[in-house]
Amino acid sequence: MDRVTPGHGVRERLGRILFSRVAGPDGPENRARIHGTPGPRWFGPDRPVRRVHGDASMFIGGLRALLLQSLHPLAMAAVAGHSGFRGDPWGRLQRTSTFLAVTTFATAEHAQEAVDHVRSVHEGVSGFAPSGEHYHAADPHLLCWVHIAEVDSFLRAHQRYGARPLDGAGCDGYIDDMARVADALGVPDPPHDRAELAERIAAYRPELRATQDALDAARFILLHPPLPWPARPPYAVLAANAVSALPPWAREPLRLPRAPRIEELCVRPAGKALTSTIRWAMSPPPAPAKT
Repeated sequence: MDRVTPGHGVRERLGRILFSRVAGPDGPENRARIHGTPGPRWFGPDRPVRRVHGDASMFIGGLRALLLQSLHPLAMAAVAGHSGFRGDPWGRLQRTSTFLAVTTFATAEHAQEAVDHVRSVHEGVSGFAPSGEHYHAADPHLLCWVHIAEVDSFLRAHQRYGARPLDGAGCDGYIDDMARVADALGVPDPPHDRAELAERIAAYRPELRATQDALDAARFILLHPPLPWPARPPYAVLAANAVSALPPWAREPLRLPRAPRIEELCVRPAGKALTSTIRWAMSPPPAPAKT
C-alpha cells in the first residue's frame, strides 16, 4: 500500500496556486509541451541557465529586473504605453515566464518560434515618451538594456537566494547562455561574462533616471499588487528582497529606502525562508512510501 507523505496535500495545493499565477490557465499544457516534446534544445541539462531559471529565486529576480528596467526612460515609456502592466499584470508575468521557460527548456524549434513571436511584437511597439523622445521596442539599444537588467537580476537573485549558487565559471556560463537568447532577439554583441556585463551596465548609467512612469510603476509593483489580502504578506517579503538586491544607484532615483541592518537581520533571512518554501511547494513531491 502507498502511504501519502505528511504535508503532501498542502504542498500540492500551494504548488498549484503558485503555478497558476505564474504560468496562467495554459500552464499545464505549456509545461507538457515544453518538457515532453522530443528534440534538440538550445541548452543541455547541465547548463547554468537551467539551474537559474528553474529555481524559486526567480520570483525575487523578476521583481528586481522590473524595477531596474524602469530606470531607462524610453524602455519605461514603451512598457507604460503598451505592456498592460496595470490592466493585465498577471498576463504580462505569464507571458514573460512562458518565454523564459520555452527558450530555456523547450526544443530549439519551439524556442525559435517564441523568439520570432516576440520580435514581431516588438516591431509594432513604438511611440513617444513624455519627454518627446521617440522609442521603438525593436531598437537594439533598448533591447540590450532590457536584456542586461534581466541577466544581472536573475543571476544576483540566484546567488543570494538560490538552492545551489553557481561558482565563478558557472556565473560566466549563465551570462554566456543568455547571450544565445539575446542574439536571437536582436541584441547586438551581448555580454558573455561578468566583466562584460558590469561594463555594459556601467555604460548605460548616464541614460538612467526615474521618470514619473517609473515611480508609478515602482509603487504599483511594491505597494499595490493585484493580489488577495492573504497573499500580500509573502509578496511583501519578495518585494522587500527585490529592493534589497538593487544597488544604491538604482534605489535612490526610485526613492526606495535603504536600511542595511534591518535588511541583513530580517529581510534577507525572510527572503531565503520564503524562497525555500516556494521551492518546496513547486518541486515534484517524493514518491509515496510503500507499506
